[in-house]
Amino acid sequence: MRGASILILLLGLTLPLYGQQDPQFSQNMFTRLSYNPAYTGSHGQICVTALHRQQWFGFGDGAPEISAFNFDASISPFGIKSGVGLSIIQDQIGFNNNLGANLSLAYRFDAWDGSLSLGVNGGLINYSLTPQWKIPSGTAIHSSNDPAIPDEVKNKMALDLGFGVYYHTDALYLGISSTHINEPTFQAAEGTARPTIQRNYYLISGYNLSMGDSKFELNPSLLIQSDGTTSQISLNTHVMYNKKFWGGVSVRTDRTITGMIGAKLFDWVKVGYSYDLGVSALSKYHQGSHEIMVGFCFDAKTDQSPKKYKSIRFL
Repeated sequence: MRGASILILLLGLTLPLYGQQDPQFSQNMFTRLSYNPAYTGSHGQICVTALHRQQWFGFGDGAPEISAFNFDASISPFGIKSGVGLSIIQDQIGFNNNLGANLSLAYRFDAWDGSLSLGVNGGLINYSLTPQWKIPSGTAIHSSNDPAIPDEVKNKMALDLGFGVYYHTDALYLGISSTHINEPTFQAAEGTARPTIQRNYYLISGYNLSMGDSKFELNPSLLIQSDGTTSQISLNTHVMYNKKFWGGVSVRTDRTITGMIGAKLFDWVKVGYSYDLGVSALSKYHQGSHEIMVGFCFDAKTDQSPKKYKSIRFL
């Protein structure tokens, strides 16, 4: 309860300064579509991925909870290599509940020894504020004393746009992108400034390094995220065995260390789990963060006629 009170109070005092970074997943290598629309269809398959993150487990009411759903497919209308996709993210923290849905479109062409994609996305983001004030006893603070802090439910929907560039080969990928390029604005209470979801910038990179003749493979990756004011860097390293099982470690500049494990099942389904151990001052109020991932990919080839077999009854 102590943690929840601290969080709610902090949110209330900083509400007019709403500018913030996008939520980030520890298993970010599996949700590239969430922040780079140019990734759409780059793998040449139909893929669906879902992630859920329970942050600051044990913190109490109002702890961050984030869910993402991504769908994308490779298409070639009129012989034009391209991709279409859908990305949905729900971000809850305190009494804020933001839900965004974006459709993405990417155009791909051969470049150097790989493929280069240009992508855009567009959709809507809904900002929802449902105050449930829990003011610690013995304080003089109350929501109704400040006209900048609303007491009633607030909902506002706005246009959301993004852009990205993505290059990949069989072993390397590199991408740059920006989300919320139009910086959607909302007004939480009358007479206040219009809080803005700030434009975010991303740089991603990864490499698949084969380890000789063994079945092991090293997959280091990097994600840099910035809103122009603050930045966060995530360094990840996975070791994959037989292209089916993996384990790894991630280190972020927000003083978080993450352990990850995962497996590929039936050659088309993958599952993953990660646990974040924070070492900041806030870590004494929670027991870490949990994140689960489920995804599957399959080919959708329609250019082949079904094979016909004769029955042995008529041979």
